Amino acid sequence: MTLRERAQNLVESKPFENFIIAVIVINAIGLGLETSPAVMASIGSIVEWLDAIALAIFVVELAIKFFAYRLSFFKNGWNIFDLIIVGVALVPASQQFSVLRALRILRALRLISVVPSMRKVIVGLFKAIPSIGTVIVMLLLLFYISAVMATKLFGESFPQWFGHLGASLYSLFQIMTLESWSMGIVRPVMEEYPYAWAFFVPFILMTSFIVLNLFIGVIVNAMSEATDEEAHGEREEILEQLKALREEVGALRAQSKNGG
Repeated sequence: MTLRERAQNLVESKPFENFIIAVIVINAIGLGLETSPAVMASIGSIVEWLDAIALAIFVVELAIKFFAYRLSFFKNGWNIFDLIIVGVALVPASQQFSVLRALRILRALRLISVVPSMRKVIVGLFKAIPSIGTVIVMLLLLFYISAVMATKLFGESFPQWFGHLGASLYSLFQIMTLESWSMGIVRPVMEEYPYAWAFFVPFILMTSFIVLNLFIGVIVNAMSEATDEEAHGEREEILEQLKALREEVGALRAQSKNGG
């Protein structure tokens, strides 16, 4: 086995994956501790030391992956994602780049690329983008129509909530999230317009319970399809391995017969 193959087996092994996950988690905890002045005053040097070690481990990990895969390294989007996240941390956090020091916590996002179940979620989200776009357009259209109606119906009496289109859009968004919608907005409006419930109740039903559930359903369906495709690919790979193994066994039998 060549050195390159050993490196590839190393980065694809489960113990190595678990080790990187542990480093990411510990590093994320350390970056959180840096926000506490009391902690930094007592063990600040240890926290900074652990951060430097974690960054060094990430750099070595990427170097091993690049050695193992060469240019194929860049064919995997998750490798590029890891490279960007780690690269940001390597930029000197001084003067005009001081803001990058706060972005070090983005290293915690590497859990997405390392943990397979998280990768499935992200792949599902990306696959759902076309369908999500359709649902978002429907939601925006519903919001726009409702905001125009609310401005014309209640804007004169309640300008702080429905005085213009922007205020109506924001108020309806608050109502959709069910944040203080009843006592904060709807009941005061109903004191002036007793039948206002006939506008707000259907709006809540259509947005909070129908459109948003449709939004979630699209994502879940896309994630399910992504999982099925991955499982199908794994089955095809296993079948190819079995086929190759059967051919090898057949070749060995033929050799043994010829030798006999």
